[in-house]
Parts: sequence; structure tokens; C-alpha cells
Amino acid sequence: MFRVLVSDKIAKEGLAPLLESDQITVVEKNVSEVDDLDSYHALLVRSATKVTAEVMSKMPQLKIIGRAGVGVDNIDVPAATERGIVVVNAPDGNTIATAEHTFALMLAMVRKLCLANASIRRGEWNRSAFMGSELYGKTLGVIGFGRIGQEVARRAKAFEMNVLAYSRSITPEKAAAAGAQASTLEEILAKADIITVHTPATAETKGMLGEENLKKTKPGVMIINAARGGIVDEEALKRFLDSGHVAAAALDVFVQEPPANYELMQMEQVTATPHIAASTKEAQLKVAQVVAEEVLNCALGRPVKNRVN
Repeated sequence: MFRVLVSDKIAKEGLAPLLESDQITVVEKNVSEVDDLDSYHALLVRSATKVTAEVMSKMPQLKIIGRAGVGVDNIDVPAATERGIVVVNAPDGNTIATAEHTFALMLAMVRKLCLANASIRRGEWNRSAFMGSELYGKTLGVIGFGRIGQEVARRAKAFEMNVLAYSRSITPEKAAAAGAQASTLEEILAKADIITVHTPATAETKGMLGEENLKKTKPGVMIINAARGGIVDEEALKRFLDSGHVAAAALDVFVQEPPANYELMQMEQVTATPHIAASTKEAQLKVAQVVAEEVLNCALGRPVKNRVN
């Protein structure tokens, strides 16, 4: 019997291919609560469970790790590769959800919706306090132009924004297909009214929007991060918000989750959500279905499609 451990909360309907198989046993329990880790062949996680080399060492029969989402930064992929464990993810499942959440953050930020909502709940009626800005005609800089970055660009064009896009592999044709203009990082820093990041968390992208690059941005720029914590340097961002150089920020992800220090999130210029960009019923069903199918393929000896190692 092929045993699957589901360590994080994953949509039940999405696990149907595994639950319905008479060759597979599924146990939904956090890794830290399981005594017989050595009996499992597959591990399914979202972002909460950290799949370290130590965890893998306790699972000698582990053949596949499925991440119900896009990033795999909570999985030690080199350690998995060294042990011959396949790592798969669901690269398309939460694309639309994250792109839409990016625009939710953008609109909330430029129109001060959270502050206005809090004010009216207090019984106030202070229209003049919440003067906002329009997206129309503004320049949006999209850093990272994979699936999510491209969907953000397409939506920005519907708002009649000017879109500049940057990634290492971008081409003019790829950018134009999503309604954007291929640009350098330096051009985005210098020209963008709003900057949104959609890159993976890597050694190269850590602190990408930090002290040096924030200095190069336009006064009054607005920053969005719905990708991964640490791409925007939180300490540097706070300093630039304090000085007024950065007018506002919208954050869904943080270096530490939950954050150890809420000082940044308590600033009036900051709109924050608790890492929920991919948290839609539709997205969670899609990512669960994709990784469940991949684990089923592995169990039946069939090739997997979305391996990252």
C-alpha cells in the first residue's frame, strides 16, 4: 500500500484521486505529530510545513514531495534531489488568485480603502481624509514576468496603465503579448509609479528592493509584494516610508510569518494581509488536484509532469 501523508490543510475535493484509489492510504496529520514517518512514500504540503533534510531523513521510503502551490522555498530541494526524492508543485493553480489579489492590494492602497473602512466603522464620516489616486495613466513596474506577472500586466492594461516588465528571460515579444514593454530593472526603478514583485525567493532576489534600489525609485512610489517575504527589505521599506520617499506599500508576505514585529504593518501607509494571495476556493482546489494527480502518477509508476528537480 502506497502511503501518503498530508501535512498541511489541503482541499479534500482536490485529494479525491488519492482518496478514491484502493492502492493508496491517505493520512492527514502534521509531520510533527506523526510517529511512523518511516512508513510514508509521499508527503503533501502547502507553505506551513518546512520539509528539511532532517524531516526527509526520518522518511527513508519517501519517493515524492508535492507542494500544493507555486513556490518550493519551504522544501530543501537539493537535499531531496540528493536522496532521489522527486519534488513537484502546481505552477498554474494559483496564478489567477494571486494576480487578482495583487490588484485588490493595489486598489486598496491607492484608494486608502482599509483606512476609510476602519474610520466609518468607528462611526466617523471624514471624506476629505481619504483622498486617493487613480490607476489610469500610471506606470506599473512588474518585476518578475512569469505566469503571475503576465496576468498582472494583462489586468493593468484594462485599467489603461503603462506597464513596464522585467525578468532575466524577458523578450520584447513576450512582454508585448501581455500588454507590457520589456524593460531593465533600472528603468522600472526610475520610472514606475507603482512597483509589484512576482519573483521566486532566491539568494539573488533576497532584498532586491532594499536600500540601494529603493534610493533609485521615484519619490512617491508605491510598493507591492504578494510574492515572497524578503524580496522587499522590510527595514529599508520602513525607513523610506518614514521619509515619505515611498508613499505607500501593500504587503501579503513577510520575512517571518507571523511577523515577530508588527511595527511596519501598523503604519497608516501600509496595507497588509496575512499571506492570502492564493487563498481562494478555486485556487486551492486546483493546486490540490494537480499535486494529487502527480502523487497518483508516482504511485502507479507513471511519469510526473511538474517536477522541479
